[in-house]
Amino acid sequence: MSFPRYPKYKASGVEWLGDVPEHWEVTPVNAVSKIVNGYPFDSGGFNNERGLPLVRIRDLGRTTTEVLYHGESTPQAHITNQDVLIGMDGDFNVGRFLGEGIALLNQRMCCVRGSTPDLTRLLEYALPIPLNAINAVTFSTTVKHLASSQVAKIRFGVPPPHETSAILAFLDRETAKIDGLVAEQQRLIELLKEKRQAVISHAVTKGLDPKAPMKPSGVEWLGDVPAHWPVAALAYRYRVELGKMLDAKQISGDHLRPYVRNADVQWGEVNIEDLNTMDFAPDERDRFRLRSGDLLVCEGGEVGRCAVWTSPIAECYYQKAIHRLRPFNSTQDDAMFLRWVLDAAVARGCFASAESKATIAHLPAETFRRHRFPFPPLPVQQAIAAFLDRETTKIDGLVAEAESAITLLQERRSALISAAVTGQIDVRNAVATEAA
Repeated sequence: MSFPRYPKYKASGVEWLGDVPEHWEVTPVNAVSKIVNGYPFDSGGFNNERGLPLVRIRDLGRTTTEVLYHGESTPQAHITNQDVLIGMDGDFNVGRFLGEGIALLNQRMCCVRGSTPDLTRLLEYALPIPLNAINAVTFSTTVKHLASSQVAKIRFGVPPPHETSAILAFLDRETAKIDGLVAEQQRLIELLKEKRQAVISHAVTKGLDPKAPMKPSGVEWLGDVPAHWPVAALAYRYRVELGKMLDAKQISGDHLRPYVRNADVQWGEVNIEDLNTMDFAPDERDRFRLRSGDLLVCEGGEVGRCAVWTSPIAECYYQKAIHRLRPFNSTQDDAMFLRWVLDAAVARGCFASAESKATIAHLPAETFRRHRFPFPPLPVQQAIAAFLDRETTKIDGLVAEAESAITLLQERRSALISAAVTGQIDVRNAVATEAA
């Protein structure tokens, strides 16, 4: 859909605005709105049972907050769901707190309250554009902080009141349509991911032969498995070994070699870009060196995340935060199959009871070795692994298409808002036509 431009334009003198319709006023934010700063509330007044909601950056778009404040507060920091809020740290996000009644504003935020409801809403659409520009140009460090004085000085285009109403009606309608399409794609992604997990789970627990007789596995998450599949503790089929302990003294030496960290092991793939190095003495290399076909399993973090090592580089080792699984008999077991079994096991919460009660979950080697998994004959393992490679690749392709569609829709949404609030398109007749 294309929209006409206004008949006449003038230079705004503002880089992000460019030329604006001749009859628009260009004015700083504080000329048409009130800027309200957040307040540094005393943590002694925090209460999860009573008090006013304390709105932080993470609460934008929410209807409730995790923290209530019961104590002395300044009325200047009172806000409602009619106010536009800006996070003053990070990405300078713009939004609203959607809860009912009065709330309190955290000091890392500010509120912009237009002189009319329509001006407030116009600012909500417009402000992300100059704030993104400030973010991109002004800050070169990782710590970013915006001052309310910077917000106050931002200049934007203000159409006449009746035209502002038309622009808002247009943007409300069009963004709602786009948001609906995005929601559809997001739901499609959820369904595809659910299907992917169901395909994996069924294949590794029931096999590919729907007529195969079944037997109880004796393992709750597995349920019934094909009658001819052995179910055994991991230790009976695989050697499970942790890697070398990382030591600051060992990151320099005469025998530096690349090694894989926990973070390098992702589902189905191992990162080999910019690998760290550590000293592996000659007498340690055989123990910690990776071989093609080794299954690398995260011992901590996302417990059970795993990938098969395919020797993308000639020589590589691994650290202690990873379990290396190597079959005792390669004519009996294929790690490619076990990789998919672990995928299903993690999804079913198989390792939840084994994880540490500490803040960082981990799966000790002895606990891991006791877990029982299905081990069909090698040809069946290989057939299931090949089947899942094909089917998940198809599903992943559909997910990627949906994610690409979301990106395009969001770009379209941003472009439409930018064009409307800078006057690059005239939407007055578009609103009238839709209404008719």
